Amino acid sequence: MLYIGVDLGTSAVKLLLMEGSGKIERIVSREYPLSFPHPGWSEQSPEDWYTQTMDGLKELLSECDKSQVAGISFGGQMHGLVILDSDDNVIRPAILWNDGRTTEETDYLNDVIGKNKLSEYTANIAFAGFTAPKILWVKNKEPENFAKIAKIMLPKDYIAYKLSGVHCTDVSDASGMLLLDVKNRKWSKEMLEICSVKEEQLPKLFESYETVGDILPSVADELGLPKTVKIVAGAGDNAAAAVGTGTVGNGACNISLGTSGTVFISSDKFGVDENNALHSFDHADGTYHLMGCMLSAASCNKWWEEDIIGTEDFVTEQKAITEDKLGRNHVYFLPYLMGERSPHNDPLARGTFIGMTMDTSRADMTQAVLEGVAFALRDSLEVARSLGIDLQRTKICGGGAKSPLWKKMIANIMNIKVDVIESEQGPGMGGAMLAAVACGEYPSVQAAADAIVRVVETVEPDPALAALYEERYQQFKKIYPTVKSLFPQIQ
Repeated sequence: MLYIGVDLGTSAVKLLLMEGSGKIERIVSREYPLSFPHPGWSEQSPEDWYTQTMDGLKELLSECDKSQVAGISFGGQMHGLVILDSDDNVIRPAILWNDGRTTEETDYLNDVIGKNKLSEYTANIAFAGFTAPKILWVKNKEPENFAKIAKIMLPKDYIAYKLSGVHCTDVSDASGMLLLDVKNRKWSKEMLEICSVKEEQLPKLFESYETVGDILPSVADELGLPKTVKIVAGAGDNAAAAVGTGTVGNGACNISLGTSGTVFISSDKFGVDENNALHSFDHADGTYHLMGCMLSAASCNKWWEEDIIGTEDFVTEQKAITEDKLGRNHVYFLPYLMGERSPHNDPLARGTFIGMTMDTSRADMTQAVLEGVAFALRDSLEVARSLGIDLQRTKICGGGAKSPLWKKMIANIMNIKVDVIESEQGPGMGGAMLAAVACGEYPSVQAAADAIVRVVETVEPDPALAALYEERYQQFKKIYPTVKSLFPQIQ
């Protein structure tokens, strides 16, 4: 049978067609516009998502046996606010994950309601990108729109609704709304009251691998698909990508070196660190996960290479960082070009070089940028270790993972084995795998990951180099606390 994964991203929807064996048959992408109506705002039209998804599905299916398509599922950009009226029409453009308008509402939740209560109710504290502050913003700033709300949805769930007619979401994506009781996988009555939301305004909750309904007959006819095709709940983009990299089961870890960076740790047990430095969310495999998210990862290297030293030849720049330089660099870089989330939750933090001397070279600076990202990712790993999570290895994905040097740094700075997988297709692959589980191709998400995901290379830490980097990391850890008070003064 064939399964479709829909990866609803911020700039484009990426659609993937997968055989039950895990073989990828075809990938299609469709872009849509992103709107910035005011400085710091970020919006999109949900109707554009659906139009481009349908257009992409038609191309994706144009050369296959459509009768073999059994299920469609999703991975999608998290935290976005989609609101529908009583006729299921979109009330206003979706407010996206990277929208920064909710400072007032975020401060209200953290400081007036209180971080301890938020953590008790949802296992997390408020961030500007989360959905609950956006709901409060609409209530405060657009009361006429707030009064019209019949349903509150997340981005990928709007597509699932349009395909199935069911108002649905999954627990992994709902975890990022600040409305979910993550531990018990149900809506938090306290948070609904705080946000003036009724439970009937929220979608029905599903596990990521559960079927929400069959495809609508009208949609099936338009696409030429069987009316038995299952629409499956899917997952938030990070959880879906974790499924696609086989990061399921207790203690599994994935590091993403994308535009932003994440440390994603799957766990059988629910856990929250005392400072809420990591997000504590439900996982797409039916368990839980902890996630540290840094806002600038591979984008730091892109900024340094392209905007500062003026080159797009990243490979040549890294060749100058020879073996003898590793673990011995006296230049440090704080990679907080857009502020930082995990573990500092400091929007005012900024990128910082420290330690340069007259003999500091261009290669030293480049090395400091790469190491700074790895050190900052280790900060999140250390929080997980403080909870008693013993990590021996991690998968790795994202554009930065194409660099052998960066992978070596990650392995030695974190002192763990780094597994490289054969085919990294992110949330779309995870979505297709979740559809395969829902349709009975595999008995569980774990079984699907075991059968489909293949490790082709492992980068092992070198004890001597790991020891050198341990000393460097202990120095790096001291820099942010020392300069933190300066950041508000230089805004």
